[in-house]
Amino acid sequence: MSTEVNKHAHPAHESAHDAHGHGSMRDYVIGFVLSVILTVIPFWLVMGDVLESRVWTVALIMIFGAIQIVVHMVYFLHMNRKSEGGWILMSLLFTGIIIVIALVGSLWVMHHLESNMMPMSPEEMRVAP
Repeated sequence: MSTEVNKHAHPAHESAHDAHGHGSMRDYVIGFVLSVILTVIPFWLVMGDVLESRVWTVALIMIFGAIQIVVHMVYFLHMNRKSEGGWILMSLLFTGIIIVIALVGSLWVMHHLESNMMPMSPEEMRVAP
């Protein structure tokens, strides 16, 4: 049996990140609380029909979603400028570009699907599969 004290069990040894890049319990709790808040606000915007404009509602949901992705990357994946000699920052930028492409592309496709959809009468909608 080893007589060493586990540094994770003693609060005096708890720092923002340990030697292996893992976050502290405080970081995980902050990340979790921010994630819950960033999920509840868009849910409230939709379910409470808070904004009259659908465009503003969708824009705010997308903004909260992008912020939530960054929160996950910082608090759960521990990505920052100092990690891995700056390569983590490069992957953060790449992730941001991919997010923008995915969000704009999704909105573009959905807009064109809606505008090119064949109009249906109420009778046709009732019997549609």
